[in-house]
Amino acid sequence: MDKAEKRELVAELHSAFAKTDVIVVAHYAGLTVAQMTKLRRQMKATGGTVRVAKNKLARLALAGTSSEGIIELFKGQTVVAFSNDPVGTAKAAATFAKENPKLVILGGAMGKTVLNANAVKALAELPSLDQLRSQILGLIQAPASAIARLVKEPGAQIARVIQAHADQAA
Repeated sequence: MDKAEKRELVAELHSAFAKTDVIVVAHYAGLTVAQMTKLRRQMKATGGTVRVAKNKLARLALAGTSSEGIIELFKGQTVVAFSNDPVGTAKAAATFAKENPKLVILGGAMGKTVLNANAVKALAELPSLDQLRSQILGLIQAPASAIARLVKEPGAQIARVIQAHADQAA
């Protein structure tokens, strides 16, 4: 890489790091090209991106962002995953790390909060954004359906009483 390409990569990574909600850093030594491709596909499915960059360039890209606190994680063969869906990205990384022990999660950042490896794994265990939305929607709809049942119940009771009288008369 010449200097212009390096500057362009640093600027691209800086922009990406500044705009994302979560960054996950991991060691990937020993992963095959096929395994890295699978990791990239799993991250892409959650809306995330996986990048391998020289540690020095990644550190330069992190400088001046809210995730600056994870600069120390960039030692050895590191891969970085980032996205706007914190749970999805952490979940994809943790799932892939369980299947492929050569991917070792070092930690990450969620905004200004620095996460260690255990925090990333705990984040992965949370329900996804879509699951949370459906749970909230269910909670909102539950009282409305209970009110609807209460409102229609007196009419249903009257109808049952009339039907019982009709059955007795017949």
